[in-house]
Amino acid sequence: MKDVGFEIINNSQRILIEQIKTAAIDFIFQKKWEEKHNFSDYLSEKMNLDYPYLSSFFSSVEGTTIEKYLINLKVERVKELIVYDQKNLSEIAWELGYSSVAHLSGQFKKVTGFSLSYFKNLKEQKRSSLNDV
Repeated sequence: MKDVGFEIINNSQRILIEQIKTAAIDFIFQKKWEEKHNFSDYLSEKMNLDYPYLSSFFSSVEGTTIEKYLINLKVERVKELIVYDQKNLSEIAWELGYSSVAHLSGQFKKVTGFSLSYFKNLKEQKRSSLNDV
């Protein structure tokens, strides 16, 4: 099943990691940041666990921080919205909770190595699946 994109989760650690990732995806894609501006508060309430514990656990299992994971999700969403070409950069920045296009641009370049305008011109740049983030 793993070959076709399905993975059986067989232990409680993997289940918790997947719950954290699902919460992060919901936070970004369902605009939960409009309700809770702080992901750590959102995650703690959703999971009913302390954020420091969740953060430490996630980092030890995944080898990256929750914050970096969340940023990577946002960047993938930015790529998706740029490729769809239905919103301008200001709208994309607002939709994802960035304070400005400059903030979005800086984070995008830091993660991808590309400026927003360069990426926008590429349009063929392959996106990562959410499972690969």
